[in-house]
Amino acid sequence: MVGPEGEQVGIVPLERALQLAADVDLDLVEVAPMARPPVCKLMDFGKFKYESALKAREARRNQQQTVIKEMKLRPKIDPHDYETKKGHVVRFLKAGDKVKVTIMFRGREQSRPELGFRLLRRLSEEISELGFVEASPKQDGRNMIMVLAPHRATKAAAAATVAANARPPREAREGDGAEAPAAEATEATEVTAE
Repeated sequence: MVGPEGEQVGIVPLERALQLAADVDLDLVEVAPMARPPVCKLMDFGKFKYESALKAREARRNQQQTVIKEMKLRPKIDPHDYETKKGHVVRFLKAGDKVKVTIMFRGREQSRPELGFRLLRRLSEEISELGFVEASPKQDGRNMIMVLAPHRATKAAAAATVAANARPPREAREGDGAEAPAAEATEATEVTAE
C-alpha cells in the first residue's frame, strides 16, 4: 500500500487499509491490480479523476493536427493552370500542411497513366526545396494520387509565423486602444485651432 504523500506503507490487510482510508477521509484506490500483491493507494479519487481529465484535455490541445489539403489536376492541364495549381501547393507547404495531389483521368486518358506519372514527378521536382513525396504516385481507380509533406524546417517556419501573427494579450490591446484615441483627439484640436 502507498500512503497519501507517496510514502510506502507496506503490505497491509484489506480491512486495515480500508480503516486507514476512513481515518484520513480518503479513498483506497487499486493502482496496479495485476501486481502480486495488488498495489493500492490512499487518495482523493474525485480529485484524481479531475486532474487526469485535465491532463488528457491538455494533451489533446497540444497535439498537433495534421491538415491535408487536396489539389486536383487533369493530365492535359494548360501551362498557366499548372503554374496556378503549383502556386497553391507551394502555399500549402509553406503553411506547414500536407498536400494530396490528385490527377483525374477521364475516358481514353485512363489508358495513358504515364501522363499522370510524368506530371506528378514534374510537380514533385519543382517543389523539392519546400517538401518531399510522402506517398509516391499510385493509381486508384480513375485517379492517380500522390501525397506531399513539408520539410521539418518549413513546418517550424510556418509555426513561427503563426505565433508571430497571434493576437497580443488582452491587457496589451486595451492599453494600446486607450492611448490611440487620446492622440487622435489632440491632433483634431490642433487642426481646429489653426
